[in-house]
Amino acid sequence: MKCLCLIVFLAFVITHSYNDLEVEAASSDGFVSRKGVQFILNGEPFYANGFNAYWLMYEATDPNTRYKVTHALENAAGQGLTIARTWGFRDGGYRALQTNLSSYDEQTFQGLDFSIAEAKRVGIKMIIAFVNNFPDFGGKKQYVAWAKDKGQAVTSEDDFYTNAFLKQAYMNHVKTVLNRVNTFTKVAYKDEPTIMAWELMNEPQCRADTSGKTLTAWISEMASYVKSLDSNHLLSTGSEGFYGQSTPQRMTSLNPVAANIVGSDFIANHNIDAIDFASVHSYPDTWFPKLDEKSLLDYLRKNLAGHIEDAQNVLKKPLILGEFGKPSDAPGYTQAQRDAVFTTAFDIIYVSAQKGGAAAGALFWHLISDDMNNFRDAYSISLSEKSSTINIIGQQSRKMNLIGGKGKPGRKNKI
Repeated sequence: MKCLCLIVFLAFVITHSYNDLEVEAASSDGFVSRKGVQFILNGEPFYANGFNAYWLMYEATDPNTRYKVTHALENAAGQGLTIARTWGFRDGGYRALQTNLSSYDEQTFQGLDFSIAEAKRVGIKMIIAFVNNFPDFGGKKQYVAWAKDKGQAVTSEDDFYTNAFLKQAYMNHVKTVLNRVNTFTKVAYKDEPTIMAWELMNEPQCRADTSGKTLTAWISEMASYVKSLDSNHLLSTGSEGFYGQSTPQRMTSLNPVAANIVGSDFIANHNIDAIDFASVHSYPDTWFPKLDEKSLLDYLRKNLAGHIEDAQNVLKKPLILGEFGKPSDAPGYTQAQRDAVFTTAFDIIYVSAQKGGAAAGALFWHLISDDMNNFRDAYSISLSEKSSTINIIGQQSRKMNLIGGKGKPGRKNKI
């Protein structure tokens, strides 16, 4: 009971300290920009180690559970992690952000406000996705259902990319998010340097057109729209990085077979002026469930190295490994196997970054806070739980910060 009272008290203090003091924007860090294949922050190269925490807005919607956001972000900053990737959507359902087309729940929006304000306080940059490809938390499927309710003749989730009504609905959401004024910091999202970048969608796919042309056209159109409203922030696709028909040899050598029908094209999707950096996700355990551990690690190395090479030489843009991890429910799982996956990914990223290359950082899937059984799964990691994997995460953070601006003499290090 004492513990519960303390938690409620901390939530009250955190919430009311923001409300009473009306926290002003006061960050020593500026906007992250791009120069060639490097990110730049305050005139210095910015290399990062980070994490996914898609649940931030959800937990922060309830003032009594905001301490979970605070705890997770403070622990992350303590490990030197500098980027949090999260959702800027929850379309329909419980604690929805968008309750219907262009209708928003203010309390949920304040949950996102709080998450951004807390990231700002502890010195963590954010990457925020606008919508989901999948039905989790609404996504394309919910948009199509709403369009049907409005009398639109839509039959497929992939009509999301071509139907004029749906494209406008997406743009309306983008505009609402960009123009949102944070109730804690009093800064519009489009003017907030804590936000490093936007992603058009989490893992965009268009199975209705396996050529990749429909998805590429949508990315091009929507990227230009985002940039017309917000010239401060970087922008990426949120893509898994599957190759398409523009590079058939890469489709053969690097794609899981199932990926060849999802309508994605890593090169074409990112070879757009308004897209600032490339995105790739890596889940060999899911894609190749019958491979042994050595083969899974060999694929991870090959796939990541290929994407870094193409980002460097073809796209000439930075690349972020936006999701990766090792599931604890894999057959024969051991902690050493997870350690091997993290070490392999981190080493490849670091070798490129150390040379000033395109690999700018990796974001593991996914971070949770203590007392979060509702989001605990086979991939989740709590930084409060001491493990060899957490030591590896901290070591990579220190290494990446040392080759970026945070390791330069005379600059305050926030870790």
